[in-house]
Amino acid sequence: MIRGTTTAFRRSRELRRAMSLPEVLLWQQLRRRGAGHKWRKQHAAGPYTLDFYCDAAKLCVEVDGEAHGRGDRPEADARRDAWLAARGIETLRVPAVDVLGNLEGVVTFIAQVAGGRRPLHHPAAPGGPPPRAKLGEE
Repeated sequence: MIRGTTTAFRRSRELRRAMSLPEVLLWQQLRRRGAGHKWRKQHAAGPYTLDFYCDAAKLCVEVDGEAHGRGDRPEADARRDAWLAARGIETLRVPAVDVLGNLEGVVTFIAQVAGGRRPLHHPAAPGGPPPRAKLGEE
């Protein structure tokens, strides 16, 4: 699992207490019925805080309000998305307006994307037992 810096960890803790209404509504749905996925809210990753993160699918969901389209926010978001992508994490940006207007559809879409990114089988642990096909072949 990707970890954050000490500063990001502290900021994440503060942000968990001050989530926006769209974030709270989405969190309630992801926590309740995350479609077989475990989600973390306000997860520290490097110098950043991810709104919602599923480690199994390597998926970050960001709820973007109106401010994300102004000033230097688009460039900052692009840098952040590139940093996460370099580590194998996809960022899914969801407008806050969509969460408020079509929560069910947003949750369904997130579950589909997460399901498509989740590996079918987890890789074998290093030093673990051999695959079943090789048992007894000595």
